[in-house]
Amino acid sequence: MRRIEKKTWPYLFEKVLSGEKQFDLRIAEFECEVGDILVLREWDPEKEEYTGRELEKEITFVVKTKDLKFWSKEDINELGFLVMSLK
Repeated sequence: MRRIEKKTWPYLFEKVLSGEKQFDLRIAEFECEVGDILVLREWDPEKEEYTGRELEKEITFVVKTKDLKFWSKEDINELGFLVMSLK
């Protein structure tokens, strides 16, 4: 199990804190797996500094878009991806 620290903007931090946002979408520049801990550090883009607030969330599901073979490159380039959170 590893701890992965990432910055997040205040409005997204609040959505995770309230439970409304139950997913995180990132460029796959790091490795993670189920059971790892994602530490979200709130970042103030106006002050360009961390606010000091943090959240820790356990990663329960991981999918990398390069692993998905459902759509053609043409469709992806034209339409992009849609990420949905489910209850």
